[in-house]
Amino acid sequence: MTQSLAPAATQAPALVFSEDQAEAYDRVAAELFAAGIDLANASLSPMSEAKASVLAVVGKAGSGKTMLLASLYKALAATGVDLVSGDYEPKKRKDRRTLAILAPTNKAASVLRMRGVPATTIHRILYTPVYDPQYEKIAEWLTGQGNRPVIEGLTELALDRAHAFYQTVASVPGALAAAGLRGSDFIKGWKRREEPLDIGFVDESSMLDERALTDLREIFPTLVLFGDPAQLAPVGLSGEMVFDRLGEGRKLTLSRIHRQEQDNPILDLAHALADPALGFEDFERMVETAARKDDRVVWAERVDADLMARSPVLVWRNATRIRLITAFRAAHGAPDDELLAGEPLVCDGIELPLKHRKKRIDLEARGLIKGAQVIYLGPGSRPGFAKIHVVGAEDPQVSAASIIKIERPDEDEPFIPSAATMGAAFLHGAAVTIHKAQGSQWETVQVFAPDLYAAAMAGRSEAGVPLWKRLAYVAITRAENRLMWVVRNRLARPVAGLSVADLKPLSVPLTLQSQEPS
Repeated sequence: MTQSLAPAATQAPALVFSEDQAEAYDRVAAELFAAGIDLANASLSPMSEAKASVLAVVGKAGSGKTMLLASLYKALAATGVDLVSGDYEPKKRKDRRTLAILAPTNKAASVLRMRGVPATTIHRILYTPVYDPQYEKIAEWLTGQGNRPVIEGLTELALDRAHAFYQTVASVPGALAAAGLRGSDFIKGWKRREEPLDIGFVDESSMLDERALTDLREIFPTLVLFGDPAQLAPVGLSGEMVFDRLGEGRKLTLSRIHRQEQDNPILDLAHALADPALGFEDFERMVETAARKDDRVVWAERVDADLMARSPVLVWRNATRIRLITAFRAAHGAPDDELLAGEPLVCDGIELPLKHRKKRIDLEARGLIKGAQVIYLGPGSRPGFAKIHVVGAEDPQVSAASIIKIERPDEDEPFIPSAATMGAAFLHGAAVTIHKAQGSQWETVQVFAPDLYAAAMAGRSEAGVPLWKRLAYVAITRAENRLMWVVRNRLARPVAGLSVADLKPLSVPLTLQSQEPS
């Protein structure tokens, strides 16, 4: 086995790498060395015109992908590379080497951040903020690129607060918010990135399609993808992932399941699905047995209506999703003609014409991309606007022009409680399809088993694997600590009403507005 470079590079307590992890670490380290970054000696060389490279590190849940990514990040940080956060970038220096750690969604990025890895979304890197010149002076000062500025209308005490915040949390928008500024004061717009960066790590790369990979390759000469080959492939890739199409020797596989050693019953179930002989009924018996032995697995006769407010029921069929949402709203006493504060929503995309591209960028850069999970807080100050909390976003509370659609069983036209001329479109989020749940994790996950049984009975396959197994694998691995396997089409009455008391803003709320049609 090749000796891992991790301990020497990070000067931290030695990590216990498995053989496949050590080999993957050293392979990535060799790729970085060729690009002028020496992890072993924590040194950098100026960026050159070296040939672009893409590597993929793949493995099932529990194989140690996140551990490896975190170790590589720490080693890179020790070399002195600058982390690209997506909120502000200092003026480019010839000798500057950069690293961006990315995920397709806010939720996936927040999962990494909770584990000590400073991740942001792909959209936050593709779209960069344009700062007001006077407040950019503060950003330059905070990042060590300029002297302490004198800003009209901003006291020395306010600057001190900004500086103190930045020393604790290296976020320029957060520091400016601590000084009493609103996002609309210092961010004047967004632009699509044209100039390349340097090194990119992309988690949950199984969610990428060919277009996204092409965009990333244009920006990052050195790109490392981390992904799970057992998840569901994006629509249009015929069951393949983008990393399946890389050249010989460009895909590194982690095969050992590390978290299995922690006696995790959810992972036991996930990896049992790899058995070709395992049928659906046999798998359900395994779930039932696991539930009798460990309270982290629950054999549930009913859907938990309280849990649905923050952790959606995962289903296969859209018809099931709509029925469960209707039952959830009825159980909580939601009126037919309006939303209640605390109802969950899912962003279904941005509905803006091409001429309003700038406003689309505004919304996407703040986290309102297709699949983003949000909580409805109440109506906005203008007709058609809604106050929402974007789950996992660094600045979660925004007001945006919204088109909210609540679908109903056996009705062609949805109920629309908020209808701007154009803006961010939302569907109800108390239940979501397993496809849309990829990249997300929740403390407790409810999986609607009757839908997976229907998928098994349909006999469909994806890339040679029965579809129900891929669906089951993705669904149960969304659970961080507890899995509820719901076996009946029933909904338990909620114990508590809907609330937003658990949602705390991380900084001063930003207001995002779409342009009115001319």
